[in-house]
Amino acid sequence: MTYKTIDLFCGAGGFSLGFEMAGFETELAIDLWEPAIDTFNYNREKKVGLNIDIYEYDNERLEEFLDTHDIDGIIGGPPCQGFSMVGTRDAEDDRNNLYLQYVRFVDVVKPKFFILENVKGLLTLKDGFFKQDIIDRFSDLGYNVNFRMLKASDYGVAQNRERVFFVGLRKDLFGDKFFEFPKGNPANAVSTSEALSDLPSLDNGENPEEYRCAPQNDYQRLMRENSTKITNNEITNHTEQTKSIIAMVPDGGNIKDLPEKYYKVRNYSTAFKRMNSQKPSTTIDCGHRNYFHYSENRVPTVRESARIQSFPDDYHFTGSKTSQYTQVGNAVPALLAKVMATEIKNLLDNL
Repeated sequence: MTYKTIDLFCGAGGFSLGFEMAGFETELAIDLWEPAIDTFNYNREKKVGLNIDIYEYDNERLEEFLDTHDIDGIIGGPPCQGFSMVGTRDAEDDRNNLYLQYVRFVDVVKPKFFILENVKGLLTLKDGFFKQDIIDRFSDLGYNVNFRMLKASDYGVAQNRERVFFVGLRKDLFGDKFFEFPKGNPANAVSTSEALSDLPSLDNGENPEEYRCAPQNDYQRLMRENSTKITNNEITNHTEQTKSIIAMVPDGGNIKDLPEKYYKVRNYSTAFKRMNSQKPSTTIDCGHRNYFHYSENRVPTVRESARIQSFPDDYHFTGSKTSQYTQVGNAVPALLAKVMATEIKNLLDNL
């Protein structure tokens, strides 16, 4: 049986992609940011991505949609700027309240399950108010709700990204059962070199669209499964001064490994950070201006960043290069989403 989902705040589609890998079908995806929806639809035969403010997709419109669609689950990650450890952590940030629109969709659709993803800062902001409010609201709607922080690298992603996932199972279907999170293992970690070593050396002028060698491991084989050429692999041109400074940073090092005279160039400790070739990447963000390739003297390309996010090579990002970086950085890693989807599918199959 094929199960159907709605993806709220879908971005470029990493969460949906993972679910699709596990056999789900996306029936509707909503995001306010047009470049992300363009990418979402570009990569799918069914152009179900909708560029709309979620407030405008009101209950009347949602009920009309439900007249012709059976929905099994809702997935999505409300924008997290207000919750983020990196951002201002402003409890009054309007974007903090977008999760209430997610609650509204669950209330109207009454899906068998939902998964809400967010940054770990949500758990502690306002003394845990938002965490408890999410649990209480969905519990009141008839769901058994639990949550866990998951590290992507424990599930085979080349990145130490930590995110919290809230999962709800409808009580009238699942009784007193709560979702059991799949167990991760640090041994599943993929290093940056394992993720990227088959991609061309752009510092040495290799063709950005051609692989430099056959796949070297299972991760590369998976990423290349449906791809014969590389896209989104445009190099960023740095000044000679910047490249010379990057060249002095050792594998896995940062600005602290350089003489003090360089500190004023980037006056914070994580600046000029180079990937560690033997470990997963730190969290891929939306800009990558201070995070460099493990062996080349430049920031990673969009494609290299997408690899670290476990987007396969045939998943193409549209729009400006700046927006592509943001689309990749905001996404749920596809392979982590697939792990979650597989667990959910097993539960649904046994209903």
